[in-house]
Amino acid sequence: MRYDLAEEKVFKDPVHKYIYVQDRTIWNLINTKEFQRLRRIRQLGTSYLTFHGAEHSRFSHSLGVYEITRKIISQFERSRYADWPEEERLLCLCASLLHDVGHGPFSHSIEDVFDMHHEAWTCRIILEETEVNSVLRTVSPDFPEKVASVICKTYDKPIVISLISSQMDADRMDYLLRDAYYTGVNYGTFDLDRILRVLRPYQGRIVVKESGMHAVEDYLMSRYQMYWQVYFHPVTRSSEIILRQIFRRAKELYTHGYAFLSKMPDALVALFAGTLDVNGYYRLDEALVQTVFMQWTEEPDELLAELCRRFLHRRLYQYITMDQRDEALWTRIRHAFGAAGLHPEYHLEVDYPFDLPYHVYRPGTTDLEDKPPILLLGDQDKLEDISVKSDIIRSIAGLHRGKFHLYYPEETLAKQKYYFDSEIRQLFGL
Repeated sequence: MRYDLAEEKVFKDPVHKYIYVQDRTIWNLINTKEFQRLRRIRQLGTSYLTFHGAEHSRFSHSLGVYEITRKIISQFERSRYADWPEEERLLCLCASLLHDVGHGPFSHSIEDVFDMHHEAWTCRIILEETEVNSVLRTVSPDFPEKVASVICKTYDKPIVISLISSQMDADRMDYLLRDAYYTGVNYGTFDLDRILRVLRPYQGRIVVKESGMHAVEDYLMSRYQMYWQVYFHPVTRSSEIILRQIFRRAKELYTHGYAFLSKMPDALVALFAGTLDVNGYYRLDEALVQTVFMQWTEEPDELLAELCRRFLHRRLYQYITMDQRDEALWTRIRHAFGAAGLHPEYHLEVDYPFDLPYHVYRPGTTDLEDKPPILLLGDQDKLEDISVKSDIIRSIAGLHRGKFHLYYPEETLAKQKYYFDSEIRQLFGL
C-alpha cells in the first residue's frame, strides 16, 4: 500500500460525501485536458429535457466510480484477503477513473449515427499521444496498454475487469445512485455500504457473501426501476430520436455537398468525413454541438432547421403507444405521411426500448462480454448464481415489458389531417 501525494486531496460529492485522492498518478490524470473535458459531457445525455436536475457530468460520475473502486480495494487490503492481487491496486483505480473518458457529446445518439463506440475512443485516448497517455507512462512504459486492456476486457485477470465491468460493478453502482439523486427519484437508491461490506475476492473473481443477498436484491430492483422510470422514459426517448435525426440529416447534407451557411468546426467536419482523430475528438463536447445546432436553426434546409429548433426549444415529438408490432400499419402510415408532404423517415419513428443493450440481470453467463453473473459465496465456500437463491431476481431477470411507441410531430400532423384516412386519424387522435 503506497500513497505518494504529500497531502491527500478531497472532493466534496453529493452522492459519496467525500472522494479521496492519495495517488499522484490519479491526481495528475484528473488534471489532464482529456479528463477535464468530461465536465462538458452530461452523464444522462438528453434526460435533462425530461428531468430538469439531470445536468450532472461524466466527470462527476467518473470520480464516483473511482471512489467506489477505492473503497472496495481498501476493504480488501484491510481484511488481507489472500485472493486479492494487491499489486493491481493502481491499475484498477486508473481504469475506473478513465473508463468513460471516450464518451462523446450526447454519447449514445452520436455513436448510433456515426458507427462509433465510446470504449474504442477511450482506448485510443489512453494509448495515443495525449496528456492521459503521458501520465500513465510515468508509471511504466506498458502501463497505458494495461489500463486499456482492462477497459477493453482483455486483461488476463478477470477480477480486475469485474471491478469495472460486471453485473454489479463500481460503474453501475455509482450511476444508479448519482442518476437517482440528480433526477430527483427515490427508487434508484440502495444500501451501497452494505454491498461493499459483503463483497469478497475469491478464486480470481468478485463474489458476494450469501448473507448480503438481500442488499443485492435491493440493488437490482433499483436498477429495474431506474430503467423504466428514467432511462426508458418516453419523453427522453423522444429527445434522443430528434437528436439522432439532426446528426443523420446533417450527415446526409454534408455527404451530398450541401453548402452550410456557417462554417462548421473542423472537428465536426472530420466526424462527418470519417477522418476524426484523437485531437479532434477531444474538441467535441456538448457546448460545441449545441452552438452548431443554434447556427443550423437558420439553415435553408428547413428539415434540419426544424429539427434543431425542436431540440433546442424542447418542442419534442408526441407519441402513441402500441402493444404489438404491426409492420403493415406502419408502412401504410409512412406512405400516408409522404403523400401529405411530410418526411416519413424523419417525421415518424417507431421506438422500442429493448433496442438498447440494457438488461436488469442475466443469470448463468460467464462471458465477460455479457457481464459475468453475480455469485453468492455460501457455506463450505460453495458458489451459486444469485438467481438460484433469489425468487425476486428470478422474477425480473430477462423480463421484457416494453411497448412500441410511434413518435411524430403533433402540430405538423394536425395541419395535414385531411390527407389521412379515418383509421389513421383515429390512431393519432386527429
